[in-house]
Amino acid sequence: MNTERKQLFITHFFDAPVEAVFQAWTDPEQLKHWYAPDGCSIAFKSIHVAVGGSYHSCITDPVHGECWVKGTYLEVVPNRRLVFTMIMSDAAGNSVSSVEAGKDKDWPEHQTTTVTFETVDTRTRVSIYQTVSEEEAKKTGAYQGWVKMLGRLSSMLPG
Repeated sequence: MNTERKQLFITHFFDAPVEAVFQAWTDPEQLKHWYAPDGCSIAFKSIHVAVGGSYHSCITDPVHGECWVKGTYLEVVPNRRLVFTMIMSDAAGNSVSSVEAGKDKDWPEHQTTTVTFETVDTRTRVSIYQTVSEEEAKKTGAYQGWVKMLGRLSSMLPG
């Protein structure tokens, strides 16, 4: 795999205060309403948003079935920054390869996602950096999934 590929980068503006946007990224009750691609649902087997905390979740797609992932929170700076890892797993929490999980052979085995939150005038800018190439993310639909999820989050936040 080419290690010099660019990261995925997405920016989205929300008409909501930074505190509300950050809360939506860290509250499991809110996450389950927006943190899955269109037509899919997400369930958290476990989630503890704190430095060193972890999560184990499953996105269920009516066409492609279940997709289990797990990860660890590396940074949690309230209203400013989240950094977490993402590794494909099974329902028991065992790591599996991306190919075993049904992903493309070029999909990275380990990803790190960095989310920054910034107040800009009366809005909140969220920037997402993910250690997967934009090309690969667009090919697999992950990029489009992020865009749609952020749109869904916009519609549920207080304006």
